[in-house]
Amino acid sequence: MKREVIRVEPISSWLERWKAPASAVTRAGNMVFVSGLPPFDPETGEIAAGASIERQSELVMEQLKQCLEAAGASFDNVMKCNIFCTSAKHFATFNTIYRKYFADDLPARIFVCIPEWTGPFDIEIDCIAMV
Repeated sequence: MKREVIRVEPISSWLERWKAPASAVTRAGNMVFVSGLPPFDPETGEIAAGASIERQSELVMEQLKQCLEAAGASFDNVMKCNIFCTSAKHFATFNTIYRKYFADDLPARIFVCIPEWTGPFDIEIDCIAMV
């Protein structure tokens, strides 16, 4: 089965600007893979440096939504999310935002704390979905 790269504008261009060696979304058959995304400011395409964890979480979740939709999926199709965050202190706050997107029948997930990051942000999320 061949991998199909799905461009999601403007997210794909923002990733390229950061020289990220990744596609925003790939699909193979009925499986959809959304790359880890930092909180891009939708107005500028820059990382939302200095934004609150609430705002960063909302930005990333909205970007995930856009990527899933570009692949013909939605949050209802997500099987697993991987959340990488700079502090366990953000766990409860992030969960509040996350529940706005996944109210019931939650996908599998992991919340991993990491000691440092490649950019000025606190959270990155990827997911796997089926269509």
